[in-house]
Amino acid sequence: MKPDPTGVHLRDGENGAAIGPSFYEQVGGREFFSALVTEFYRGVAGDPVLKPMYPEEDLAGAIERFTMFLEQYWGGPGTYSEQRGHPRLRMRHQPFKVNPDARDRWLGHMSDALDTMEISPLHREVLWDYLDRAAHAMVNTFDA
Repeated sequence: MKPDPTGVHLRDGENGAAIGPSFYEQVGGREFFSALVTEFYRGVAGDPVLKPMYPEEDLAGAIERFTMFLEQYWGGPGTYSEQRGHPRLRMRHQPFKVNPDARDRWLGHMSDALDTMEISPLHREVLWDYLDRAAHAMVNTFDA
C-alpha cells in the first residue's frame, strides 16, 4: 500500500473517534512499520554500543516487539498490549545503560532507516518528533 500524504491522524475531540484514516493507515500499515524496524535493526546489528543490548537469538524478537509497539502507538492493531501488557518503556529499558551516546546512536540508525522509506515529509516529521522525544526519555544514565 502506498503512503497517503494527505495529513496526520485526527480525532473528534480529545478521546474521540478517528476522523479519516489513522497515521498507521496513512503511511502504509504493517508493511511500512515492519520495513522501518527491520532496516533500523540492520544498523543496530553492526553497532558496537547497541548490539550488546540484544542477545543474538533475540534480535528477531526485538524486531517483532518494536514493530508491534509502533503499530499500536500509531493507530494499528493493539497486539503489543494484548501480548505484553502496558508498554512501560522506561521500565523495560532500565536494565540497559542508555546514555546520551547510546541514544544518539539509536537516533542515527532510526534516521538512516527512515531515509530508506517512502513517506511524506509531513509524516516523517511527525514520526521523527515522537521518536526523538522517546529516545531522549529513555536516557537513564550520563555515565560513559
